[in-house]
Amino acid sequence: MTAWTMNADRLKEAVVAALGEQAKSVVIARGEVTVIVDAARYASAMQALRDAEGCRFEQLIDLCGVDYAHYRGEGAWEGPRFCVVVHLLSVSLNHRLRVKVFCPDDDFPLVPSVTGLWRSALWFEREAFDLFGIVFEGHEDLRRILTDYGFIGHPFRKDFPLSGHVEMRYDATQRRVIYEPVTIEPREITPVSSARTITPVCTERCRGSRHG
Repeated sequence: MTAWTMNADRLKEAVVAALGEQAKSVVIARGEVTVIVDAARYASAMQALRDAEGCRFEQLIDLCGVDYAHYRGEGAWEGPRFCVVVHLLSVSLNHRLRVKVFCPDDDFPLVPSVTGLWRSALWFEREAFDLFGIVFEGHEDLRRILTDYGFIGHPFRKDFPLSGHVEMRYDATQRRVIYEPVTIEPREITPVSSARTITPVCTERCRGSRHG
């Protein structure tokens, strides 16, 4: 057994001890520990992971959204559509943890904000809101961060059209930027492969220089 695996086993035991029934599952895959918690227990579970003696996750290093719509369409997933994935780091104990929380409502994905525990979540949660439409309850400034203020929809959702909903241009008459419905026609591009074999051709000049 490698030292990495032993560390993962110890971390799993510490997470189970810190969360108890708050954890729906704690698994080890490829030497990494992942815990899944309910949205209703997400805030209290995250505080326990930060403060518990065997965890001490002082830093939130990443937070992102996931849309499982494609997997549900293929029959590979039957759970909620939207998920928030958080990566935590303990500097003092030198270990990392992945936390997953699924949004109970597909039509209005909502989970508590963890900005009160880690200030680094401030912009990460805004990004997940902007790109996936996930709402973080209690966030002090939840607004778009990457797309424009007048942007419609959430571009990382699987059902978002590749061409978008609106396009923008500068109108010389109105002397301002205006938004209009997209005029791009959707099209399917099928790559065409050629069976021809291209043989390099050496010119007389090449042959002359090669043979001196």
